[in-house]
Amino acid sequence: MTQRMKRVVVTGVGAIALAGIGFSQLGQLLKIGGVAVAIKQFGPQMNSAINRISNHKDTYATTTKVVPILTVGIGASHAIGGAQIMGPRNKVDQVVAVAQPDAELFGHEVRVKALIPVSSKDVIQDIKRVDGVGVSGIVDIKL
Repeated sequence: MTQRMKRVVVTGVGAIALAGIGFSQLGQLLKIGGVAVAIKQFGPQMNSAINRISNHKDTYATTTKVVPILTVGIGASHAIGGAQIMGPRNKVDQVVAVAQPDAELFGHEVRVKALIPVSSKDVIQDIKRVDGVGVSGIVDIKL
């Protein structure tokens, strides 16, 4: 198969997949993708801003960075945001995201959420916790 033919096949499959997603879901995917790109692109500036307002200076013993928050839980709700994590540099460097699983207790009366720094972006099937790192800030991005 030629390179051109491969590109045509990949483009066709992509178009079919997008058509199958539907316009409302496509909008959600674009928002999520946009937030992920914003966090990747502007994470250092977001981190500096949180450090300024919390009067924190990074050291080797305690350093910070901003990573995506990946939310999964009740129903099929999935969302993305940002979190500043804090801990020893060698541990912080392992973290790629913060998993935020949530659940309801007592019917719908109480909702609980956990913020877990993880070394894998697959927070649905395999949460790989990074011990010794905590969440020190939240980044809200208006959509």
